[in-house]
Amino acid sequence: MSQAARKPVAMAVLIIWLTAYIVGVASLSGILATAPRWAQLGFYILAGVAWVVPLRPLFRWMNRPQAGR
Repeated sequence: MSQAARKPVAMAVLIIWLTAYIVGVASLSGILATAPRWAQLGFYILAGVAWVVPLRPLFRWMNRPQAGR
């Protein structure tokens, strides 16, 4: 698959993943409503950067040069 063809596929996966991730984080935030502020802050900092970790292989795949070039 060419790099140009991989980008739309990766974007679709990214949009689906982010939608599911946002719904998950939003549903967990209701549980944290009564937690101390420091716990809420830690959760939101972690949730704000953790979404990229599972997508790292996708980004590598998307930007990998086409085989044979």
